[in-house]
Amino acid sequence: MAIIDWDVHHGNGTQHIYLQRDDVMTISLHQDGCFPPGYAGEDDRGVGAGEGYNINIPLLAGAGDDSWRYALETIVIPALARFEPELIIIACGYDANAMDPLARMQLHSDSFRAMTEQVQQAADRLCGGKLVMVHEGGYAESYVPFCGPAVMEALSGIRTEVRDPLLEFIQQQQPRATFAQFQRQAIDRLAQQFGLQ
Repeated sequence: MAIIDWDVHHGNGTQHIYLQRDDVMTISLHQDGCFPPGYAGEDDRGVGAGEGYNINIPLLAGAGDDSWRYALETIVIPALARFEPELIIIACGYDANAMDPLARMQLHSDSFRAMTEQVQQAADRLCGGKLVMVHEGGYAESYVPFCGPAVMEALSGIRTEVRDPLLEFIQQQQPRATFAQFQRQAIDRLAQQFGLQ
């Protein structure tokens, strides 16, 4: 089984539980240094038999759609392919959205839709589509209600009438290309360290 934790908080509880196991891969995408404060985690890769089965992807504050999706494409999906899980679980927190009061990320509802589709396609290829999404929160009460339906639409393949009134605004606030390129270079370095490039 593989567990992907995508939200601002590092997946420290999941990491702690499975740190010494080689039958469960844990992958955390999180805001660098946010929660726990000061923690990045890229060097925490597992212990003993679990060495190499724990992957941390710290993203810079301000990272947007491009950075998160590139991390999935460059690290998460290749790591899943190498591990060949029988089941993929996503700990799906929405606090990396641009409106969240606890974080400084720039995701929008279509980001969560696209990320879900990326992992869903990998699950179809790797484990017969066995994918579980677990809602883990998000603190922007005015915006999470647009992110959740986007994920449900991606999973079901059915579009609803829910429209995100802030989507265009957040898309216009995405980081400049220079920031995105800098973050991509950091992601590429991590992919090399993890033996995925």
